[in-house]
Amino acid sequence: LLLFFPERSNLAGVRHILLVLSGKGGVGKSTISTELALSLRHSGKKVGILDVDLCGPSIPRMFRVQDNDVHQCDSGWVPVFADQDKSISLMSIGFLLEKPDDAVVWRGPKKNALIKQFVADVAWGDLDFLIVDTPPGTSDEHISTVEALRPYKPLGAILVTTPQAVSVGDVRRELTFCKKTGLRVLGIVENMSGFVCPHCSECTNIFSKGGGEELAKHAGVPFLGSVPLDPQLSQSLEEGRDFIQEFPKSSAFPALTHIAQQILDGALQQSS
Repeated sequence: LLLFFPERSNLAGVRHILLVLSGKGGVGKSTISTELALSLRHSGKKVGILDVDLCGPSIPRMFRVQDNDVHQCDSGWVPVFADQDKSISLMSIGFLLEKPDDAVVWRGPKKNALIKQFVADVAWGDLDFLIVDTPPGTSDEHISTVEALRPYKPLGAILVTTPQAVSVGDVRRELTFCKKTGLRVLGIVENMSGFVCPHCSECTNIFSKGGGEELAKHAGVPFLGSVPLDPQLSQSLEEGRDFIQEFPKSSAFPALTHIAQQILDGALQQSS
């Protein structure tokens, strides 16, 4: 699995790197990563997603490319393209497993080696944004990812929470991780924030509400917005319909467009 390619930074053509983090599992990091990539693409940007969730890679499934293989070129691994325009490129361990049901039963050092290789050896070409989708927690994979990306000066991290107190508590620990590792927090996103009825468009708060906003205020970091639950979007994914086509019709689309705009504004400020 570990191959070595000539020394030349494959991230040289990547303008901005974003990490999507959360201390909690099941809050929708992969969904937010996917939706954010689609929103940025909608703004005319070229986007890559690096999936470093080695034990639960779900990005390939999100884009219906789970049967694709990764090929090699002179400068490393060629990412898998999610669309014909090649405006979204993906890399995940999901593409490297022989069978989709294979479990990745690895200790820390082996995980760390693959993450370093993902950072060094994927030939992304020119990208406006590289979104790094991470597993839950603050352990091996996170430390390896942050350390491997540090020379490339990431734009920062987006923290994802759901409204309940138990999730907000875990994300608070992720804020501490960012502080300790010197990773800038771009803001907090509250996912699954209310359910939009497909019939009457009324929004019902299935969980509680406002936990993410409260945490952002308390921590002194920006609150990027709330993203509602959209059962139709989930259904389109379950049925294998084209997420890229379905997403602009979703009730989550305006919220993600607003979040993406704040990321674009932040990137513009950093560039100037």
